[in-house]
Amino acid sequence: MHTINCRGSLVDLSTPRVMGIVNVTPDSFYDGGKLKNDSDVLQQVEKMLHDGATFIDIGGYSSRPDGTDISASVEQQRVIPIIELVKRNFPDSMISCDSFRESVIKTALQHNIDIVNDISAGQLDRKMMETVGKHKVPYIMMHMRGTPQTMKTLTDYDDLIIDINRYFAERIAMARSHGIHDIIIDPGYGFAKTTAQNFELFSHQELLLSHGVPLLAGVSRKSMIYKTLGTDAAVALNGTTALHMACLLNGASILRVHDVKEAMETMKLYQALQGK
Repeated sequence: MHTINCRGSLVDLSTPRVMGIVNVTPDSFYDGGKLKNDSDVLQQVEKMLHDGATFIDIGGYSSRPDGTDISASVEQQRVIPIIELVKRNFPDSMISCDSFRESVIKTALQHNIDIVNDISAGQLDRKMMETVGKHKVPYIMMHMRGTPQTMKTLTDYDDLIIDINRYFAERIAMARSHGIHDIIIDPGYGFAKTTAQNFELFSHQELLLSHGVPLLAGVSRKSMIYKTLGTDAAVALNGTTALHMACLLNGASILRVHDVKEAMETMKLYQALQGK
């Protein structure tokens, strides 16, 4: 059984959980620019919490392939006011901050975020793990190569599954050495992987459970779905739901999603299948 400690609140991940995505970016691949003001943000967060999200993941840097690189100060100006806003209006909500920059996370931690979500697993900022370890918050580490700007060119693997497992073994050991107790791994669907590699990884996802830590799956409306279906992100909800069930059957403890209500319905059906 996996339990994570979010600032004194224990969250049992033996029951899978949903993390709602709040992108405060103008250029995210699906929902960039949708949240125009504080009211839009609060409306979305309220709906996600009402629909059953355990966590709200706030990010201000678009990590889509070829996304625009922005400075840490711009990223911070985007996310900190939103973290403050959500915490003020929903004080019991559990907030994750999605950033690979230690300076952004350090400030976010001062504003009482509960989880750090780092797409680079500390590789793009060497200070990250030290800061997370000091604050004793759960740490989500994702598999990625390079940066969002270069990752599309870094898809050559000796053996995809072995290479990713080796990566996580190294990053988990590094996190433990910095005193990080609650670690969650994210396979990084869509990051430095072709569509075919995404599905190869997906079909072997349960092999990542050998690390003994919970697994977060982020496939919501991604190109592995809509390219396979010949559509686009706007109409990829049905495909997302199909893969969410497979994520759960392959051992995912957290689904990171744009559409909380549908993910929770999938979760309930999964639990019924498990006899729970």
